[in-house]
Amino acid sequence: MLTLAFKNLSRHSAILITGLLLLSTQSFANYSLDLKESSVHFLSTKNINITEIHSFDKFSGNIDASGKLMLSIDLSSVNTLIPIRNERMRKMLFNVVKYATAEFNANLDKSILSIKAGQVKNATIEGNLSMSGKIQAISFEVRIVGLQDGRIFATTTKPTLIHAEKFGLQKGLEALREIAKLKQISTTVPLSFAVTFSPE
Repeated sequence: MLTLAFKNLSRHSAILITGLLLLSTQSFANYSLDLKESSVHFLSTKNINITEIHSFDKFSGNIDASGKLMLSIDLSSVNTLIPIRNERMRKMLFNVVKYATAEFNANLDKSILSIKAGQVKNATIEGNLSMSGKIQAISFEVRIVGLQDGRIFATTTKPTLIHAEKFGLQKGLEALREIAKLKQISTTVPLSFAVTFSPE
């Protein structure tokens, strides 16, 4: 009787330990961004009422086991659908020779990493954006969805406003305005994204 009880206890304990290990692996995995399943967009407004949608074609990101998030955008990959404008923005606005990337860093709540397939969570992600040699605290309102195979999808529920003056971009915008012979270019840029992270 005692032997049988001990065997049953061992079996249940093994199942419990295995389950805890699986949960631990799921909750604290490392994740990398899937570029093919992700996008980053921003809007520009000129002459008061002409708004256009632009994007970045190259960016990367990862989340480590402690919940540290890093997103890096290749500023030279800016895509406005007009080649000459792309080139002007690279050189005159972003100065990609000196400042090649913009980087966002944040610490995620562990509940985000343990999200299960089919679950949906809304969250505010607070962190620091580094661009053009300046660092500013910003936040994103996002909706997070657990996907199959442990993947995590996150999309902004509203754009985050990036203010050019906080990153020293006013001179670049003025140079763009002059060369394009525009009356005005907005110094406030709405930024949004949709990203998918896959466990490594």
